[in-house]
Amino acid sequence: MDAISLQAYAKINLGLDVLRKREDGYHEVKMIMQSISLADTLVLRKIPEPVIRLRPAGEIKQDDLPMDESNLIYKAIHLLREEYKIAEGVEAVLTKRIPIAAGMAGGSSDAAAAFRGMNRLFQLNLSVRQLCDRGVTLGADIPYCIMGGTALAEGIGERLTPLDKMPDCWILVAKPPISVSTAFVYGNLNLRDQTEHPDIDGIQKAIAAKNLYAIADRLGNLLECVTIPSYPVIEQIKDAMREHGALQALMSGSGPTVFGLYDNKQTAEEAGEMIRRAKWSDQIYVTQPVERI
Repeated sequence: MDAISLQAYAKINLGLDVLRKREDGYHEVKMIMQSISLADTLVLRKIPEPVIRLRPAGEIKQDDLPMDESNLIYKAIHLLREEYKIAEGVEAVLTKRIPIAAGMAGGSSDAAAAFRGMNRLFQLNLSVRQLCDRGVTLGADIPYCIMGGTALAEGIGERLTPLDKMPDCWILVAKPPISVSTAFVYGNLNLRDQTEHPDIDGIQKAIAAKNLYAIADRLGNLLECVTIPSYPVIEQIKDAMREHGALQALMSGSGPTVFGLYDNKQTAEEAGEMIRRAKWSDQIYVTQPVERI
């Protein structure tokens, strides 16, 4: 095998709770993560020169996504080349579809695809757990993105428990044209003021019962209390989705992306068109849940 093509799936958070701030500065979280069908494509090729070459397929602004040593794809490839003394070089070509800085783990998912691709391309025979152990050294979301599907994430996001498959549905995704700093959101989160927390256990039970409506009733993201007051368009999009047929809508991660759960594709598409016409977002996708990779 000289080349391999992989899908790097976006994620949403069906539930995101923050339990405490640790002494090392990280936050202890409890989340339900879900892969969706919106995906980047990463192609890895062996090349004779002993280098890592990273380039985009199509246009990606260097300011938005540097294609150099700072990119997580590059770091993942470099980590495994160094550890396994791989002499051959690797070219990585990225087709970007997941919105950048959107709270959907696009960069982490690309890195996860690089780990999985290197493992297969060079027959390293690493297990998913072994890949996750390496991935977490580069980012807390990477282990989940290596595994994918529906999962409970704890700790800083690296302790993963696979869950049953999410019920079939349609997921409308809309990213407003703003950027939200994750550091800003966590830095302004005052846990002492938060008396209501998302029902993560309830979401888990609803997934086990394969009850989409019970899942929708329990969606919750503690970080909304910081992000929405600073970026009211997030609440506007949530309200619009609910008014146009969503079972429920929620911000993903630290934002600004909003998603809505629908039991009907046409309703989701019509809601997306309404949001586009309102000019709240031009990055709008109708997607579905994806099982474990």
